[in-house]
Amino acid sequence: MRKAVLPVLAAALVAVSTPALASADSLKWGPCPADAAKPGLECTTLDVPLDYRDPDGQTIEIAVSRLASTDPEKRRGVLLTNTGGPGGAGLDFPAALRDLGMPQEVLDSYDVIGIDPRGVGHSTPVTCDLTPLEHPTNIPMFARNAADVEDEAKRVAGVAEKCGSSATAPLLPHITTANTARDLDRVREALGESKVSYFGISYGTYLGSVYTTMFPHRSDRFLIDSATGPGGWDAAFSRMFGQGVEDRFPDFAEFAATHPEYGLGSTPGQVRAKYFELAARLDAKPSTDGYNGQAFRFVTFANFYYDKNLPYLAEVWRALDTGNPVPPPTAAEQPPGAAGLPSDNYLASQLHVICNDSDWPESVGTYQRNVAVDRVRYPMFGAAGANITPCAFWPAEPAEPPVQITDRGPSNLLILQNLRDPATPLAGARELRKAFGDRARMVTADQGGHLAYLFKDNRCANDLATNFLITGLRPPHDLACGAEQS
Repeated sequence: MRKAVLPVLAAALVAVSTPALASADSLKWGPCPADAAKPGLECTTLDVPLDYRDPDGQTIEIAVSRLASTDPEKRRGVLLTNTGGPGGAGLDFPAALRDLGMPQEVLDSYDVIGIDPRGVGHSTPVTCDLTPLEHPTNIPMFARNAADVEDEAKRVAGVAEKCGSSATAPLLPHITTANTARDLDRVREALGESKVSYFGISYGTYLGSVYTTMFPHRSDRFLIDSATGPGGWDAAFSRMFGQGVEDRFPDFAEFAATHPEYGLGSTPGQVRAKYFELAARLDAKPSTDGYNGQAFRFVTFANFYYDKNLPYLAEVWRALDTGNPVPPPTAAEQPPGAAGLPSDNYLASQLHVICNDSDWPESVGTYQRNVAVDRVRYPMFGAAGANITPCAFWPAEPAEPPVQITDRGPSNLLILQNLRDPATPLAGARELRKAFGDRARMVTADQGGHLAYLFKDNRCANDLATNFLITGLRPPHDLACGAEQS
């Protein structure tokens, strides 16, 4: 997951014959679509099988971009990238990484490749024909009690039904992480490369983990930042949102306590108490702006992603506490889609992936029990993370078992992880590190928020990641970096 929106086992299961490696780049590059057009970026498309069990059957289109190395002597190969989500478009990501400050040595070492994954953006897109009111968020709604779970079940069942009857429903069972990994390998082949390196953030860590599990000896250097864990976005991962908020909240509490102008408390404990006070008050009586307890909890979670959002969040709390108008968001929670795309493409493609990737519980009672447990374990947000989603009513069964991440393959992965990430908590990264065994090393950074490499001014973490991409060298053992340092 990147944004909150208001946001050798698997290969054996589906035997696919792979054509001989192309002798050279066989793609025809040209201008990018207007919404992805950036200086130095060129784009193309590639046809891939809709169903890899029928490689000569129906095809779909995958949109690919390239920010080419301008130094032939330093160029090592290609760096595939993924922006997370799932559902995040990636055509302009290579240029975004350059603009974020990706070191020139890295840009010289690779042609940086962006991809709109299957179902997303300028690749063949999917839709559920949803309006924003029908499914306003990709994060489960906070449930105060069992009745709330029952009510939410009725709503999300309708969402799943619309996905199963949409204009793109025939594509629905085939929009999966495993198939996206197979698409990446088709891109590798079309580029004429025997191996690829990879940089993925958030959900992109799961996609990279699946690719290097399915194609271990086609994997060069894999940098994964802010890990979902070895199961991707499954029901267990969703429940970790509760832990993620508990991990991250002390950063906000310290910020608010040291800024008395917000009036939220003079100690972190008082700020925490204010959270529960406001939530209970808004559960009982929504604000004049329409904020109820669910919206308050969600906007708190969403603004924990980045430190730059903490002042805005404090302003929202102050407004709700004092009865004043809530300030408008500083930026849209979800980037606008490209012209001509279904308006629900981000949410629809995300639902396709997470609901197809694993077998979610179908009993409403299971979610009611989980909500009751997590409301106690993680009182701030556990009753949201454990709540029911459209995946409980998904109109397709998983086409294949989830890819099992193991330690089989070359030792070529570096996991980068903030200690206090609300969206992909440290616990998930530790599980992924354990699953990979000696294939991976993990670098943790003593900082909060989502995403680390290039998104934080932590010299220790950034330098280790950059050095890995340039040289392939990793720390001999897992390493802990301190707080942000320039």
